[in-house]
Amino acid sequence: MRTINPYLLWFLVAVISIVHATHLEAKSSESIHIHTKHSVDVLKYRLEINLVQCFQAPYPRTFNASEVVTFKVNSALREIKLDANSQSLTIDSVIMAGISYSHQNNILRIILDRTYKPGEVVNVRIFYRYKNSEDNGFFVSNGYVYTDSPPEGTRNWLPCWDRPSDKATWEVFATVPLSVRLGSTGTLADSTFSGDTILYHWVSNVPVSTYLVCFTSSINFEIHSMYWHNLAHPADSIPIRIYYKPGEDLSVFDSVIVPLTNFYSEKFGNYPFEKIGFATLNSSFQWGGMENQSMVNLMPGGYSDANLIAHEHSHQWFGDLITCGSWADIWLNEGFGTYCQNLWVEHVSGTDAYLKSMKSLASYYFAHNPGWPLYHAEWANETPSSHTLYNQAITYNKGACVLFQLRYVLGDSTFFRVMHAYATDTNLIFKNAFTEDFTQITNRVSRKNMDWFFDQWVYKPNHPVYQNTYEIINQGKNAWKVSIEITQTQSDPGFFKMPVQLQINFDDGTDTVIRVMNTENHQKFKFTFHKRPKELVFDPLSNILLKQATTINTGKQD
Repeated sequence: MRTINPYLLWFLVAVISIVHATHLEAKSSESIHIHTKHSVDVLKYRLEINLVQCFQAPYPRTFNASEVVTFKVNSALREIKLDANSQSLTIDSVIMAGISYSHQNNILRIILDRTYKPGEVVNVRIFYRYKNSEDNGFFVSNGYVYTDSPPEGTRNWLPCWDRPSDKATWEVFATVPLSVRLGSTGTLADSTFSGDTILYHWVSNVPVSTYLVCFTSSINFEIHSMYWHNLAHPADSIPIRIYYKPGEDLSVFDSVIVPLTNFYSEKFGNYPFEKIGFATLNSSFQWGGMENQSMVNLMPGGYSDANLIAHEHSHQWFGDLITCGSWADIWLNEGFGTYCQNLWVEHVSGTDAYLKSMKSLASYYFAHNPGWPLYHAEWANETPSSHTLYNQAITYNKGACVLFQLRYVLGDSTFFRVMHAYATDTNLIFKNAFTEDFTQITNRVSRKNMDWFFDQWVYKPNHPVYQNTYEIINQGKNAWKVSIEITQTQSDPGFFKMPVQLQINFDDGTDTVIRVMNTENHQKFKFTFHKRPKELVFDPLSNILLKQATTINTGKQD
C-alpha cells in the first residue's frame, strides 16, 4: 500500500475491517471464508470543505464541511451506518433523506425518511466539523494541509463506509487561501477565485476506495507539468502534475516518469487514470510514499528516489486500478508494488542488478520472518495491528519474492501474460481482487493448475530448509554417476513442492544444468555422464529465493 519512510517508525491506527462482498474468498489451506455484505453500496462522496483556518496562525487542525453520500440500497433499510471517528468529528446535522442521527463509538447512524427498497438510490447530506484532533488521518503542519488515510483512516476526516472493497466516485470543493495550491484524486474541474481565497473543484469519475482518496495542499506549492502520451493512441495525452517546493530537484523524476509509465503500460495495460499526480510533503509525513489514486504523496526528497517513484507508480495498477478485496489480500498491493519496483531495476540496470535487489529482499525476510503466511483469512474481518498488516518481511518482501518464484516456475512469457491478464481483467479493473482471483487467472492463462504453488507460498508460512547430499561415482568405461537426495528439514509446513535446477560442473571447465521436479521429501535423482563431474550446485541461479540450503558431497570416487 505504501513504502515506509526510513526515517520514521512503523505506526498506524489499528482499526476494524469488514468487507461487503458476497464473494467466496480465496481459501486458506484449511478453510474458506465468506465475506459479509453491507446493506448499502456507496456510489459517490461529494465533499465541500473550508480549509482556510488551517493556513492561518495558530494553524489549528479544524475545518467545517458538508458531505453528500449517494448510495444504492442492497437490502431494505430505514437507516444507514457510516464510519466516523468520534474523537475527530462533530456531526451537526443531516438532511435530504436523513432525518435524524446518533454518533457513538465511531459509528454515525442515520435514520432515513422512509424505508428504502433494494435498488433505490438515496442521497444523505451530513454537516460536520473536524475538532483539532491528532488521529494520523488529517495533518496540518508548517504550511501543509493533507490527508493520509490507510488503512482505514478516512473515517477520521470524512464520514464514510471505510473498507477497501467499497469503491465510489469522488468530488471535492476545497476552499483555501490564494497562496495555496491543492491537488486531489481525479482531475481539476475548476478553480474559482473569490477575494483572498480560491475554491478548487476536483472530480474522479472512476471509483476509488476510501483509503486511496486524498487532498494535498501547501502554501507556495509550485506545479511542474508534463504529459504522458497513450501508447495505443499517441494523440491522447495524460497530464502529469508535480507539486513541489522551490529548491527541490526534479531531475530524477523528470527523467524517469515517462519511460516508467511506458514500461508499466506495456507490461500491464495503459495507465488507467485521468492524471498522474505526485506531491512531496514535509517531515510530518510518516511514510516513504503513499499511492493515493492518481495523486501520490512522497516524503521530502522523494523526487530523487527512482525506486520509490517506481514502487508508488506501480500501485496505480496494483492497488488503485485493482484494489485488494480485503486486508487478507494486502500482498496483492504491496508484494506486487515491491516486485514491480524491481522489474524496473531489471529494465534499466540489467539482470544482475535485478537479482541483487531481489536477493536483498529475501535476506531481509530471512532475518525478520515472523513465521506467518502472506494470507490470513481472519484479516478479512479484523484488521491486524499496523506492524502486522504492513510487515516489511512478509507483505512487501515475501510477496515480491513469491512473484519472482512464480516467474521462474511459469517462465517469462507465461508469467508476463498472467500479469497483463490480471491487470486488464474487466471483472477486476476499477474494482477489487482477492487472492483467489489472481490464482484463477494464473491457472487459466498458464493452462496449468497452480493451486499447489499458492497453497504453499501464500497460504502457508515460512520456506523450505534444504539439507541435500550428493555423490559422484566412477563407474568405469568413461562413465560417472551423479546422485542427489533432496531433503527438507523444516516443520511448518513439512514440504514445498518446487522445480529445482541442478548444475553439474565438470573437470574440463564445462557445465550442464538439469531441471527436476521435487515432489516429495528425501527424493533421489541419478544422472550418468561420460566425462568426469567435479561438483553439483543446487539451485545455481537462486530461482528459489525463499530457501535456506546446504548441499554436501558425501562421497566421490575417481
